[in-house]
Amino acid sequence: MRQPPSEKPKQPTTEPLKQAVSGAMRAIAGDPELEVMFTADRPSLVGNTARVPEPPRKLTHEQVAITRGIGDSMALKLACHDATVHRKLMPQGQAGREIFEAVERARCDAVGANRMPGVADNLSAMLEDRYQKAGADKISIRSEAPLQDALALVVRERLTGRKPPASAEKLVDLWRDWIEEKAGSDLDRLITRLEDQSAFASQLRNVLTALDMEDELGDEAEDEEQEGEDENEGRNERAETSADGEEDAGEEEGAPQEMEMSGEEQEAGETEALDGDFDEFDENADMDAEEPGETPRSDQPFSNQPPGPDYKVFTTEFDETVTAEDLCDQAELDRLRGYLDKQLTNLQGAVARLANKLQRKLLAQQNRSWNFDLEEGILDTARLIRVVTDPMQPLAFKEETDINFRDTVVTLLLDNSGSMRGRPITVAATCADILARTLERCGVKVEILGFTTRAWKGGQSRESWLQRGKPATPGRLNDLRHIIYKSADSPYRRSRRNLGLMMREGLLKENIDGEALDWAHHRLLGRPEQRKILMMISDGAPVDDCTLSVNPGNYLEKHLRWVIEDIETRSPVELIAIGIGHDVTRYYRRAVTIVDAEELAGAMTNQLADLFDEETTPQPSRPGRRRHAAHR
Repeated sequence: MRQPPSEKPKQPTTEPLKQAVSGAMRAIAGDPELEVMFTADRPSLVGNTARVPEPPRKLTHEQVAITRGIGDSMALKLACHDATVHRKLMPQGQAGREIFEAVERARCDAVGANRMPGVADNLSAMLEDRYQKAGADKISIRSEAPLQDALALVVRERLTGRKPPASAEKLVDLWRDWIEEKAGSDLDRLITRLEDQSAFASQLRNVLTALDMEDELGDEAEDEEQEGEDENEGRNERAETSADGEEDAGEEEGAPQEMEMSGEEQEAGETEALDGDFDEFDENADMDAEEPGETPRSDQPFSNQPPGPDYKVFTTEFDETVTAEDLCDQAELDRLRGYLDKQLTNLQGAVARLANKLQRKLLAQQNRSWNFDLEEGILDTARLIRVVTDPMQPLAFKEETDINFRDTVVTLLLDNSGSMRGRPITVAATCADILARTLERCGVKVEILGFTTRAWKGGQSRESWLQRGKPATPGRLNDLRHIIYKSADSPYRRSRRNLGLMMREGLLKENIDGEALDWAHHRLLGRPEQRKILMMISDGAPVDDCTLSVNPGNYLEKHLRWVIEDIETRSPVELIAIGIGHDVTRYYRRAVTIVDAEELAGAMTNQLADLFDEETTPQPSRPGRRRHAAHR
């Protein structure tokens, strides 16, 4: 009889570190709902989602500190940074913007470093690693040393008392004398403004002026650099020319204490990623390939601004990601769910039958099977009677087969545009409801998401664009609304009523598919399951009249194609799509088009069943040898 194989030693796991980093980030940011993902991508902070590099299997103390430092820096940005104040005082010129971004990051890090010594050590390890990978220790002339990095490190030294990392000492030394000579006294004034972002940013504008970079501030520099500045320490005579009303408005918009700001900002749904957020992390991965002194890119691939070619967003200030409970109270959700159930009297039976077929298929694929009458394996006690009755009969063995049914999560992304109103949205809600229930029974987690806009033909984004003088090619000009009907970890029974929200009058507006698909995709990437499936259900191409009226006619469609191609060719997520009355096969590699919404249930179940058929073919682990016919 074959001896059972000895157990292999357990591989080291990074889960304890991930849990510690995630918990620390949520605590520092003051946001228990902060979503922390560990991926092989570059670090990024997008709204309420932080992407941290996957730590290596074999950890050292230095690598642990670097990983924690990246997480701490992101969390401090959420806790200490007010996007509105930052944009208001941001210089107009490119060089000025880069300095503003770098020094603001140093300010946020300094707030945490001064309060928490452990965080300070983690941030120092992160900076040392960053500049070492960038080759900063090999820089020998000033033209190769980025001024924004040198200035940010000089400011950090003043705010925290910590010297620049060893790998960046040469970079700082090349600029230090020049910076101190021109702006030393102005830099000293930053120390007392550390906790007040508005006052800090106003004083930083004075630093730029002292560094002979006044042209970078823009046409409105004279008015803006007085906002939030202490009257007793004002250094510009031009303050007298500023209108009193403008000064008052600037002071009223000053940021509250940063560590207390995050909770209010999250509750209002106003947290957003800024252009340049954590761009230093993104640059490091390719720093060795860049020419010395090359100006870093300002557009980032993992910011809230989608990374499609020639695609940009005018502002993300008014976008929101909400749950169904945020848009509707419980009593209203119960009423809408009751209305949905009444619409399903005839449809629910047909959908349920299809769902049951899918359930039987999945459960059958998860059940293990046995191979019998083998010469080796586990003793088959059921056949011992043959040996008792006939001692000449050999012993019979059996072997259990392995089923390649991996831990799976499915995201259903539903188009909540106005063209779905009526029967299509009712059928979509029904199918999502029953599929969620069915897959949950089979141990497959399901997330149900929806996407639309907050307004017709542009909302507050368009108003902001008009107020700024209608700049050309502004990009997307509407306020996004992404809705979480059911999260993957939420049980079906708790989310059942949420799907009734789709029946609410006025919810369905316009659809910007590319950004919605990118949002759902990033949520899936952060899931721990081995297999990830994303199903898009839409009834047409992306449409937003306001955006298309001031951009090329294929602006949204071109971006959608780019996002689809990126997911299908470079992502582990399996993407499938169903078009209702619209040919989506021209966009997606794996897609079907149905003419009538009544066909949606069959299309959804068939698509999922086909996916599982392809991936779950039974594979014997170590099959024993079959007996010859004479021994049976």
